[in-house]
Amino acid sequence: MKIGFALPVSGSWATPSNVAELARRAEELGYASLWTFQRLLAPVGSTLPPVYRSVLDPLMVLGYAAAVTERVRLGTAIVNMPYLAPAVLAKQLATLDVLSDGRVDAGLGLGWSQEEFAAVGTDYARRGARAEEYLDCLRALWGPDPVEHAGAFYRVPRASVQPKPVQRSGPPILLGATSERALRRIGRLADGWISNSRADLTTLAAPIAQVRAAAQAAGRDPATMRFVCRGVVRDGPRTRPLTGSLDEVRADLPDLAAQGMTEVFLDLNFDPKIGHPDADPAAAMRRAHEVLEALAPDPS
Repeated sequence: MKIGFALPVSGSWATPSNVAELARRAEELGYASLWTFQRLLAPVGSTLPPVYRSVLDPLMVLGYAAAVTERVRLGTAIVNMPYLAPAVLAKQLATLDVLSDGRVDAGLGLGWSQEEFAAVGTDYARRGARAEEYLDCLRALWGPDPVEHAGAFYRVPRASVQPKPVQRSGPPILLGATSERALRRIGRLADGWISNSRADLTTLAAPIAQVRAAAQAAGRDPATMRFVCRGVVRDGPRTRPLTGSLDEVRADLPDLAAQGMTEVFLDLNFDPKIGHPDADPAAAMRRAHEVLEALAPDPS
């Protein structure tokens, strides 16, 4: 199982110097990937946790990290498809893929905040139906010119779309999902699944099995599917996997692999001592380096 690390994107520790410092150090230590997430706004009066109050743009952060690294992969977990026209997101991801020399993983989702849908001027209804066409449109935009797409939700006039991504067929598309229908969609159409920050890390085998079964039913090879775990690491008393001492956290990793996860990225943004706008950024960075060093992948 590959091990990645989530960059500082939420709260007081999400600064340019911290992003660059941790991106470089993670690559030096042999981490396989760096990850970001998206949140546009926090509605006034909502009960959303503080981690969502101040969040950097996920693609901008990865572009910044691309400039200070050479090998580590760069992933979004996730960007919500309905928030951007396919042509815009296709251009952004292709540009990042060019600037990073083919290191992008496109983690995408449907979105769940109705306030954010209102802010971007997109209808909340029929998100799933739009998602399937969105993926077709993305792949068309990354494919051979001339590009053309005409569907129920999106239209791209016959055009040349350049530059193309470095990765042939475009960046791998990984989808976030929890419902059975959405998991089946992943098996049919995507390259893999990303679990969310609230996932029960003891029951990951069931959704993995659903995705694999859907892939096989669609005539695809389930062995090619990727399964990425957002590993929310929290300091303090052990209440769930990936909490407690770093020795306990490390001991949890083989269980994630045994359930079928092919990758996990360690995410400190959801620890209120780190991803909070009022957290001590110096203490957050000390903790980040401690985690990076203690849980670094085995070079063998």
